[in-house]
Amino acid sequence: MAEAEIGVIGLAVMGANLALNIADNGYHVAVYNRTASRTDAFAASAGALSDRVTACATLEDFVAAIRPPRPVIIMVKAGEPVDQQIAALKPLLDANDIIIDAGNANFRDTMRRFTDLEGSGLTFIGMGVSGGEEGARHGPSIMVGGAEEAWRRVEPVLTAISAKYQGEPCAAWLGENGAGHFVKTIHNGIEYADMQMIAEVYGVMRDHLSMDAASIASVFSAWSKGPLDSYLIDITAEVLKVEDAASGRPIVDIIVDAAGQKGTGRWSVIESQMMGVPATAIEAAVAARSLSAMREQRATAEARFGIPAAQDRRDAQQVIGDLEKALLAGKVAAYAQGFAVMAAASQEFGWNLPMATIARIWRAGCIIRSTFLDEIATAFNENPDVPNLALTPAFSKIIEETDQSLRRVVADAALNGLPVPALASALGYFDTYRRARGTANLIQAQRDFFGAHGFARLDAEGEHHGPWGG
Repeated sequence: MAEAEIGVIGLAVMGANLALNIADNGYHVAVYNRTASRTDAFAASAGALSDRVTACATLEDFVAAIRPPRPVIIMVKAGEPVDQQIAALKPLLDANDIIIDAGNANFRDTMRRFTDLEGSGLTFIGMGVSGGEEGARHGPSIMVGGAEEAWRRVEPVLTAISAKYQGEPCAAWLGENGAGHFVKTIHNGIEYADMQMIAEVYGVMRDHLSMDAASIASVFSAWSKGPLDSYLIDITAEVLKVEDAASGRPIVDIIVDAAGQKGTGRWSVIESQMMGVPATAIEAAVAARSLSAMREQRATAEARFGIPAAQDRRDAQQVIGDLEKALLAGKVAAYAQGFAVMAAASQEFGWNLPMATIARIWRAGCIIRSTFLDEIATAFNENPDVPNLALTPAFSKIIEETDQSLRRVVADAALNGLPVPALASALGYFDTYRRARGTANLIQAQRDFFGAHGFARLDAEGEHHGPWGG
């Protein structure tokens, strides 16, 4: 007799922890992994939760173990493996069963899968899950896209396993088809920018102020008690404190300076460009990760050009004070850009994304969780149609209070050859956004000169051409 209320396919770190989370919240879960030894190992390690876990050796046994209508979570590598798993499941499932892709899928793949499953009787959900290993086990932020009816059927399980912020579940239905995976993509893009700007500030303290890891950790610990309070600031302070057992040095000092990436950051940049919405801080962060991987080329370039000579340094405490405010300004830019991209996608795909809800479900469980998100939720509650967070009263005030600090940090970095691409992009974004008369008039003149593309005039309607050339 089928006992499980839900199933999980894929028992790598995220899938295994999600399955344990489900069992921990009182639901019976069936589990399956293509590699049988992993399924066996998972079952053996379930401990006190084993009575709520049914480990299955075959996909047929897995499907049979779940009570219909069956919700099945797929937690496998994004891309072709998901399509292969869906193809294997389809002949075994019945009408009204729900396939839930909980991996880091490209939302366009999710939309295609919705189309492919039309008429099959099966329902599909694209579900973004944020929080890493710890979040999957004890409560992630969950972003659901698909038919609202399908969400209502699995809502009790998903809200139970999600993170809670002051008792409120960090799980929500965000819109049709690819909405959930798109929001997760932009979440990751903001995460890239946030992490990059933290690294840039760390670099200024390490390379300009000559501070050691423990001293920098103390600064981040202090910042975590102020407006920068967030998970990423907290863990930054923690990792900077840890010493390597083998060498006795701070472990951060022996880690290779080449950052990995799995694609979601690049996807967020591609989609922002496709929609014509600037996300310059995110773009700079993605580019910085790519540059970080070019270690041999960077070493060659340093040998050829050297590092710019240090300029006279301002008082260290003044610099640190500016760094805190600059990081807050950069954070505003990254979130403003991310939410602007989501607003454009919402309009293009007809999702009607609930911006305040997105901010609320990011307040716990996810990697970019911070007290900052309360202010974003409030801003969108007060004005759901605001075109840019920078224009809301709360964030306008932050920009005004941090503007000069951001300028000084970027200027100091430029003079001393310190790379701060994301912070510099944030400054450039703000300066461009708030200037009513920009310089694109010259670009339009150039385009008309070489391509007869035409331009608009300030003093007349219609399209015009210049008096140049043949």
